[in-house]
Amino acid sequence: MIKETEIWRFAAERLKLNESVMLLVVAESSGSSPGRQGFKMVVAPDEMRGSIGGGVMEVALVELAKGKIKKAKGKIEAEVIEQVHQKNAPNASGMICSGMQTVLLFPLNSNHFSAVTEIIAALENGQQKQLLINNSTLIIIDPEANSPEFDFTKLADDGFVYEERIGVKNRLYLVGGGHCALALSELMSRLDFHITLFDDRNDLNTLEKNEFAHEIRIIESYEKIADLIESGADVYVVVMTLGYKFDEIVIRKLFDKNFKYFGVLGSRAKMKTLLRELEKEGFEKEKLAQIRTPIGLDIRSRTPEEIAVSIAAEIIAVKNGAIVDMRKRSMI
Repeated sequence: MIKETEIWRFAAERLKLNESVMLLVVAESSGSSPGRQGFKMVVAPDEMRGSIGGGVMEVALVELAKGKIKKAKGKIEAEVIEQVHQKNAPNASGMICSGMQTVLLFPLNSNHFSAVTEIIAALENGQQKQLLINNSTLIIIDPEANSPEFDFTKLADDGFVYEERIGVKNRLYLVGGGHCALALSELMSRLDFHITLFDDRNDLNTLEKNEFAHEIRIIESYEKIADLIESGADVYVVVMTLGYKFDEIVIRKLFDKNFKYFGVLGSRAKMKTLLRELEKEGFEKEKLAQIRTPIGLDIRSRTPEEIAVSIAAEIIAVKNGAIVDMRKRSMI
């Protein structure tokens, strides 16, 4: 999220000076293409921000964009460029990793300043907006319920329509604000997650140091946590409270909700005991087994920073649909 914001801030700075810059967007990709759909960069004659995948193909497109900006005496036309990452192929990108990608080159000028500032506001405020780009227009609208995350259509006469849902795509809730939460907040703030942190203590030095979470909320009791975290296919919950009894409260209160990811930090022995006790009380075994604990991938992490890496890796694996070792699910 931070990188995405920086790209648009750079564009706004240049547009405010009445300069023209080029927006490069990976509109679609397949195979082992280094640039994935939605990757962006903004290119000015002397500087740039972001990336569309790197390598020689990016260098070539950056130089093309710079040339268009420098040589343009009038209106710069938008362009669609298809690249094949294979040697001697038509439209070869210079890379041999296989795969294909389509990149939009869209010129931004002072007329787009308002839309760009709207994008920045949405990113900073945790809002969702729908970005629409065609050959001549870039606009921002409020998304509808069925708005796609990405969509690209090529039209006749070299026309195109690109659509993307921007802003918050994933919501991460951290319950507990200690050292591990601080380390995880810093790491996840660099990814596409809006981070909300809850704790029932208002005097933690780790909360004072946490400049990475988008929201920090001091609550009266974890008994009320269910009122603060909603179900959702884009919701990720990490429980890392002060101790076992608080973890139990949070699990009980959130058990009936549905999340993309629900993990609890705790020792294997303690969490095994807790889950078995809950099962004996009548909590559904299959749903208890969906709680990821011990949390994170097993990389023998020790420090808060290492623990944060293991948790972040597991969350990313779940988000991207990767296969994660499920042996730890046999705890109950």
